Amino acid sequence: MAILIHLLLPPTTTIVFSNSFSTKLILRSPNHTRRVICSVSKSSEVKSDEGASKLEYKPGLLDDFFMQSFRNKLVEEVGSDSEKPGYVGLIELVKLLLLKGRTRSETSDAAVRILKSLFPPLILELYKLLIAPIAQGKLAALMVARVTVLTCQWLMGPSKVNIIDLPNGESWDSGVFVEKCQYLEESKCVGVCINTCKLPTQTFFKDYMGVPLVMEPNFKDYSCQFKFGVAPPEDDGNVNEPCFETCSIAGRRKLKSGECPLA
Repeated sequence: MAILIHLLLPPTTTIVFSNSFSTKLILRSPNHTRRVICSVSKSSEVKSDEGASKLEYKPGLLDDFFMQSFRNKLVEEVGSDSEKPGYVGLIELVKLLLLKGRTRSETSDAAVRILKSLFPPLILELYKLLIAPIAQGKLAALMVARVTVLTCQWLMGPSKVNIIDLPNGESWDSGVFVEKCQYLEESKCVGVCINTCKLPTQTFFKDYMGVPLVMEPNFKDYSCQFKFGVAPPEDDGNVNEPCFETCSIAGRRKLKSGECPLA
């Protein structure tokens, strides 16, 4: 992905958008121009034996770097490393992070700290100050959707930008659909999904990037819909999902009425 941002005063009056995966945004005023160019290589689609179209993610050159950076931050937060290599070891560290927190809030706060630490100094502040206010938040939402697809498929699995409906009736292509989240599939834990991914990620984008986000995981087929530009509902039923029967860490805390002890 290439991002070119020229920020000149005064405020803009015109915005031009192109397609979902190669986006040029030209914001013009009478004497000045702000130009943002985003282009993302999407996952390829392949046909299964049944004829259904499925996404197939091909790892890029930076994926190992992203995974190692995330793992290093997890180790710093947890205080130890897993002996297991690769993605399996990463998920083991995530489970340790979950078990380390005595409350949902503690775990979520730790995950937010990890997300913040992955960004260079001032980047988040500048994004929230300069990008998030443009076009009532549309530009920021479209940009983070594309960056998510570009940088996070190694973590989530195949995903693509899609169109979402906003509460005000508008439709933006600021959604990200994860076909089958390997983070949830590998952890097999509702608590891991809710407390180390959904809640902290929503908080991180809203508080530190100025972009509202609601994530809608499907615990039946392991898909997940990101909606950048949409705030989470006050009563979010996802946080009260029952525990998976296959969860490897559910037995470490007492179950009540089938609810996940870690969610």
